Amino acid sequence: MAAAVLAVTAFATACGDDDKKSDGKSDKAPAGSVLPATVDTTMGKVTVEDASRIVPLGGDVAQTVYALGLASNVVGVDTSGAVLPESKGKPTFGNSRGLNPEGILAQRPTVAIGSASVGPRTAIDQLKAAGVPIVLIPDSSKPEDAVTRITTIATALGVPDKGRTLADRTAGEIATAKAKGARAATKPRVAFLYIRGQANLYQIGGKGLGPDSMITAAGGIDTGTELGVQMSAALTPEAMVSAKPDVILVFQKGLESVGGVDGVLKLPGVAQTPAGRNRKVVAMDDLELGGGGPTAGVALNKLVDLLHG
Repeated sequence: MAAAVLAVTAFATACGDDDKKSDGKSDKAPAGSVLPATVDTTMGKVTVEDASRIVPLGGDVAQTVYALGLASNVVGVDTSGAVLPESKGKPTFGNSRGLNPEGILAQRPTVAIGSASVGPRTAIDQLKAAGVPIVLIPDSSKPEDAVTRITTIATALGVPDKGRTLADRTAGEIATAKAKGARAATKPRVAFLYIRGQANLYQIGGKGLGPDSMITAAGGIDTGTELGVQMSAALTPEAMVSAKPDVILVFQKGLESVGGVDGVLKLPGVAQTPAGRNRKVVAMDDLELGGGGPTAGVALNKLVDLLHG
């Protein structure tokens, strides 16, 4: 497998006078590229020598790559990145936790970059064995992590100056949104519910899941964390009654999977809460609540409005 990938790379290099290949993707290095670059990853130091054919693993990573102006160098995405407008027409190869390594290798990537939680590990190992540089960065646990992630991604892909500009803008937007949340006159109790109606999966989120830090940064109280929930736990009537949320927060896809607000109110214990009685159910896109990309500040500002409005 490694020999085959190296042969393909050699052929691409030999034909390097063409900016575009038959698949319509660029084999030209990003303008102003500063490579090779060595970055710290969760798998140790990794050196990237070529960012002409990028595979972003994870929607927020794809979002960052696009915001850095590298859309023409992206040769494929996972399903979470496929929802972005810039991904239209690009190949997909499974979800971020169920990657198809053969599909990725078929795109002849020169670098793959994503969060540490992508996998399975066997897929990552197969890419690595094929000679693809793999840049895995820590998952986002709070909005401010987006700034570090942007900087690392930009450095790895050879556009550090663009990364600093984007990181500075994102940091400013996060700070502004947090200040707005801190000034709010209310301090709502918020329960994040992870729901997938088609799979009969109903959970209450807690510490470390991701939305907990967004809720806190927006000036709310995460009730799952207050109950001692680590990551997530099964949704029960007892948990909801104990949580006493003023607001129910869900992913937009989760809301749709149960038929809207009326469907959420039918979940265990929800109707007996202040949020249920007031029909205070708010939804945000999965990528927005993830908070790990360049829209972290914009998403946080939106959440402040939803919680305190």
